[in-house]
Amino acid sequence: MTRFLVSEENPSGRRLEDILMELRADVLTRCTKISADTRPEALEVMANNMKVLEHLTAAIELSTASTHLLDRAFGPSEAAKGGPPRIGVA
Repeated sequence: MTRFLVSEENPSGRRLEDILMELRADVLTRCTKISADTRPEALEVMANNMKVLEHLTAAIELSTASTHLLDRAFGPSEAAKGGPPRIGVA
């Protein structure tokens, strides 16, 4: 059973790309709060956050592509309504 993602057992879950977008927004909010801090530590944290944002964006693109592929191949997901998974075993 998944804790965060929509599934047969968790119909109120969320799509992976939606969770990743929310996480990316949180990281961006943190970045804006430290953007004027020129201490070396803050600059390093900002650089790290920028790399994290790149990886999150790539993950969002991959997840969105998978959703579109599944939608084209099998139609919209019915998991939120308790339906079976579109691929894999139940």
